[in-house]
Amino acid sequence: MAKEWFRLTAHEIRDAVLGGAVSAEEVTRSFLSRIEQVDSKVCAYVDVWRDAAISRAREIDARIRKEGFRGALAGVPISIKDVLCTKQGYTTCCSKILRGYRSPFDATVVERLWEAGAIFLGKTNMDEFAMGSSTENSAVQLTRNPWNLDYVPGGSSGGSAASVAADEAACSLGSDTGGSIRQPAACCGCVGLKPTYGRVSRYGLVAFASSLDQIGPFTKDVEDCALMLGTIAGRDPRDSTSVDLPVPDYCQALNKDIKGLRVGMPREYFTEALGGEVREKIEEAIRSLEKLGAEVVEVRLPHTEYAIAVYYIICTAEASANLARFDGVRYGYRSPRATDMRQMYHLSRSEGFGPEVRRRIILGTYVLSSGYYDAYYLKAQKVRSLIRQDFVKAFEMCDVIVTPTSPTPAFRIGEKTDDPLQMYLSDIYTISVNLAAIPGLSMPCGFTKGGLPVGLQLLGKHFDEMTLLRVADAYEKNRGFDIGHPPIN
Repeated sequence: MAKEWFRLTAHEIRDAVLGGAVSAEEVTRSFLSRIEQVDSKVCAYVDVWRDAAISRAREIDARIRKEGFRGALAGVPISIKDVLCTKQGYTTCCSKILRGYRSPFDATVVERLWEAGAIFLGKTNMDEFAMGSSTENSAVQLTRNPWNLDYVPGGSSGGSAASVAADEAACSLGSDTGGSIRQPAACCGCVGLKPTYGRVSRYGLVAFASSLDQIGPFTKDVEDCALMLGTIAGRDPRDSTSVDLPVPDYCQALNKDIKGLRVGMPREYFTEALGGEVREKIEEAIRSLEKLGAEVVEVRLPHTEYAIAVYYIICTAEASANLARFDGVRYGYRSPRATDMRQMYHLSRSEGFGPEVRRRIILGTYVLSSGYYDAYYLKAQKVRSLIRQDFVKAFEMCDVIVTPTSPTPAFRIGEKTDDPLQMYLSDIYTISVNLAAIPGLSMPCGFTKGGLPVGLQLLGKHFDEMTLLRVADAYEKNRGFDIGHPPIN
């Protein structure tokens, strides 16, 4: 029986390929077989690049033989969220309005993974234009949680998280505007990192909310997370918001003790709203950190109660501006029913966008309109500054902050589709991180009695992903249980 290479982590695959234990082609075929076997149930992918992946694997094998190629991700199969531009395949943001669109260029992060020797398996499903917390807003299909197919995988990067959890990719790329990497990572039991805003180039990311969006990895363990971040991070002259700071070797954060580190527990995140089983697992994780020598201190984030309102004013305002370009004129969907220009704009956007995207565009246009700008948008920006200052003050008391990633584990498919506010509250513990532009990491810290993963969130100071990875790695190596694999055939 052929070895199940799809079960391994990215660093294990890379070491096996570079060490000659297996070819990149054999590894790639193993993942492609896995996709054929289980993706009809999980539906993580919207486009699988089988032939291109095999061709790329053969190219990597040849480079290793002839050139001694030693790429950091040599032979590692990776999936890509459909919000990132790729010359290969389509880039649709899982929206009808971009159906059939082919990008003429690759996103910077895609280029950097390619240069490191990665093999791209295809594009993953997502909430349309990254707007959602369950991947139920996709115009393409419904992705299911690999741990229980009746439950959502989280969102908006649900397909990326599910592809890693179901062993259909060694790693994946996602985007995080208000929790869209960390929340699905929690739901699917994998590691997900939102880097500091500016640490990773956004060039080639189809914009939702430009001051909040950030690209990051989904991985099976913390070492892979460090490896992926080190590959995609760094200044990009094509993105004026990317920061010109040295990129450390994030793998140097691994295998370190955390004695003496101060871990902050924000009082505002541990209220009655936190589900009992989730609270239990988070508190167990905090006790584990204490046993490893960390000092737990209470911190305050007093403006947390305003985060949801602030986020849904700012993100919808920016979405309204960013999505104005999809008008049926230059590219994308154009309504065949339009008889004049006014109708072309109206019908193309009404028919091309799904209900959640339309809702957010309308709300964003409203808060930016004359007479409401000062009352809503300007005030939200001022409160955003207060939220950012809360974190600055909290980090004077601690080195990292520990919180739940989500107030509940994954919920049933269809459970919240008729109640947008309840859906928005799924991100209550993640959105402040984007507003403050700090890094956040989610990792599994156990399972509910029903067998669903629970996510632990670690938050760090600006550009201090090293400490986040150090704490996450120490916890992972000492948490006393193995995540295992979802029970899908």
